[in-house]
Amino acid sequence: MTTASPRAARYVLLGLALLAVVLMALLMRPFASVLLFAGVLASVFVPWVDRLAARLGARRQLAAGLLTAGLALMVVLPASIMAVILGREVVAGVQYVRNTLESGGVHGLIQALPPSVKRQVVKLVGELPRGEEQLQEMADKQTGKAARAVGGALVATSSALFQLILLLIALYFLLVDGPALVDWIAAAAPLRPSQTRELLADFRRVSEATLVSSFATAGTQSLVALLGFLCAGAPQPLFLACVTFFVAFVPAVGAASVSVATAALLFVGGHPGSALFLLLWGLCVVGLTDNIVKPVLMRGRMEVHGGAIFFALLGGLAAFGPVGLVAGPLIVAFFLAIARMCQRELQRPEPARAWGAAQPGVEGGLDLLPAGSGARSRL
Repeated sequence: MTTASPRAARYVLLGLALLAVVLMALLMRPFASVLLFAGVLASVFVPWVDRLAARLGARRQLAAGLLTAGLALMVVLPASIMAVILGREVVAGVQYVRNTLESGGVHGLIQALPPSVKRQVVKLVGELPRGEEQLQEMADKQTGKAARAVGGALVATSSALFQLILLLIALYFLLVDGPALVDWIAAAAPLRPSQTRELLADFRRVSEATLVSSFATAGTQSLVALLGFLCAGAPQPLFLACVTFFVAFVPAVGAASVSVATAALLFVGGHPGSALFLLLWGLCVVGLTDNIVKPVLMRGRMEVHGGAIFFALLGGLAAFGPVGLVAGPLIVAFFLAIARMCQRELQRPEPARAWGAAQPGVEGGLDLLPAGSGARSRL
């Protein structure tokens, strides 16, 4: 009976390890963004859980549950309420337009507009070749598209709420078993434990910088937007500022979108001057605040140039979507950590050779110093 050679066994083991990594990546791919954000939050809040668990008599599960519930009440619940309110208002607006078109046609919809807007719309209808008939056809087509867009928005909102629930579940388990997971990674990784812990320490530092800068940037944008709402005389400025704070965390939308939407409402309501001011304020001030404040705040917490952080955020957003705002700085930090390790390894002096070790370029034999002789001989 023949046995496999050690080299063949190593190759088979390497292939199985690669297969296991690929399968695990496919398994985790649908939840990659959730697990990444959960890891970022857990790395920041683990010290809080440690202190809280010490006060609760070493009951770590209770401490993790309390912290997770607190985050849900402070962040997830208000965001969900905002999403439900906005979704309800959009649905109500689309339904009103559809009912008005079905009952009174385009003429009835025009009569329901504010006087300043009504004059412009009547003038526009008069310039069309077929007047209200052509506008009615356009409205029928756009109404169907708007209804489908609202349905898609509701589905996206439900998916986002489901992702938030999964995020809280993953966060709870990471807070409970985070230290044990770190110890297992340090023991199982093919690096020295000190190198693995250095990578995890960089991950934690960058995660904290990303989280703090994101919340600080969203708060700054909401305050700047509040100033614009007050100057423009927008209705419910505090509510709009709160919406701006939560929307600032959605890269595909951005904090400036609330100011732009409010400017459109002001224009429809017959305030073109205030609408123009708020539009410019939202695009030029609120929108650019993110590109200025976040790199500055992250630079103070990361040993990386502000320009590199700026392009890391944009590159991560372009490559990975919204999750790239977290993945981009983490990739830069990972690259720098590996570069530091390689530099240390290359600069490490070679270990002293054992007495009698073979010299480079000499195959076979040992250099010996025969007793009582000053000459070197080779066996």
